[in-house]
Amino acid sequence: MSGAPILQAASLLLTYPDPETWPGRVEAVRTALGELTALRALPAGRAEPLLRFCRNVEGVAPLELAARYVATFDRTRRRTLDLTYYTDGDTRRRGGSLARIKGVLHEYGWEPGGGRLPDFLPVLLEFAARCPDPGEQLLCEHRPGLELLGHALDAYGSPYADVLLAVRETLPGSGPTAADRAAVQALALGGPPVEHVGLEPFTPSSRARGGVR
Repeated sequence: MSGAPILQAASLLLTYPDPETWPGRVEAVRTALGELTALRALPAGRAEPLLRFCRNVEGVAPLELAARYVATFDRTRRRTLDLTYYTDGDTRRRGGSLARIKGVLHEYGWEPGGGRLPDFLPVLLEFAARCPDPGEQLLCEHRPGLELLGHALDAYGSPYADVLLAVRETLPGSGPTAADRAAVQALALGGPPVEHVGLEPFTPSSRARGGVR
């Protein structure tokens, strides 16, 4: 499967760039992709978005890149790497979605490390690289979220947009379906679902009387 090296490399590049491990990690990715392309184990140009990302961050100090990573992914839900947030938002439904993904991973002997939730994109990318059929199915189920994340990174001017581009180009099929595009548009306009729990009993008049503090 020519997509497996791309997904594995994307997983490594989308994981937090720890200053101690990042230089060796990015060099390993660059070397492996270069060798696979030279051996024609990867189609021509397939690895280019990832290699372009590596070139773009080459001169960035690991500590600075780590700060950029936090600003890019951890400070706004519009660019989160937790994929069920795009479909379930801050609702109770998200717990069921996470449990289902965890069940799929567990069925194939896979457990997320580092205390990460099972919908964390680098986790799902590595799973798809090792277990292509169920892994790609999970990624395709979250294609609208991946599309939205890719567009958000591009609008933000982040080099990580190239990593998402490589992932989206690797997924099976000819690209997003009409339903996927409609879902992306709905997410872009309205954001993920939001659930307000426990607020219904309080009327504006009760708030005015100090019913809510």
